[in-house]
Amino acid sequence: MALIGKGVMAFWHDIAEDTEADFLHWHTYEHMPERVGIPGFRRGRRYVAVGSGPKYFTFYETESLATLTSKAYLDRLDDPTPWTQRSVSNFRNSTRTLCTVLASYGHGEGAAMLTVRFSSAEGEDEALRGRLADTLFPELARRPGLIGAHLIRGDEAASRTETGEKALRATPDEVADWVAMIEAIEPELLADLRRAELSDDSLAAQGATDLAAGVYRLHCALGEDELRAAGRIA
Repeated sequence: MALIGKGVMAFWHDIAEDTEADFLHWHTYEHMPERVGIPGFRRGRRYVAVGSGPKYFTFYETESLATLTSKAYLDRLDDPTPWTQRSVSNFRNSTRTLCTVLASYGHGEGAAMLTVRFSSAEGEDEALRGRLADTLFPELARRPGLIGAHLIRGDEAASRTETGEKALRATPDEVADWVAMIEAIEPELLADLRRAELSDDSLAAQGATDLAAGVYRLHCALGEDELRAAGRIA
C-alpha cells in the first residue's frame, strides 16, 4: 500500500555473525514494539537480504519527519535499554537516514523489497524527482506482481543528530540522499526490475549517481493498530 504518513526512518546494516540470533530476538520482541509505541510512529518492517547488500533493512513509517526529531523519540534514543546497548554495539556497515516521503503508490504489503540509494547529478534534482515520482513509479505500482513504489528523500541535518544509541555503534552511520523502494510479491520480480528500468545505467540516464541497491524479503512487520489491540499503547 502507499506508505502510512510522510516520514520514514530507513536503516541498512550488517550484524556480527555470532550475535545474530540475539539481535533478531531483540529486534522482534523489544525494539520494534518500543519504536512503534512512540507517538507518531505508524508501522515498522524488517527485511533480510536476498543476495548481496547489507544483510538487514528496517524502516519505520511515521506521521512526518518531525516525528523523527521529536522529544519522545530522541529521549528513547538517549536512554537505550541494556538489551539495546548490547545489540546496537554489534551493528556493522550501517546507513541510517531520516526521510520525507516524496511519492508513494500502491496497495497491500509486498513480501519483497528493492531498495536503491542514490544521489542526483548536479542540477537534476527536480527533473529526477519528476521522472521517478510522476512518471515511472505510478506505472510500476500497477504492474502485475508489483505492490508499491515509493520515493523518499533523506534529511542530512536531522540524520546526523548525535544520540546515546548512535554512540554505541563502532563506526558512524552513512546517510542516504534519495531512496527508491519497490515492493513485490516475489524477489525475482525485483531482480528483473533491477536489470531493466532501475538498473544503474537506466537510473544514471535519468540523472542519478552513486547508486547502491539490494533486494530483500520481509522478515516481520508491526503496526500501531496491533500494539493497540494488544493493550500496549492507548
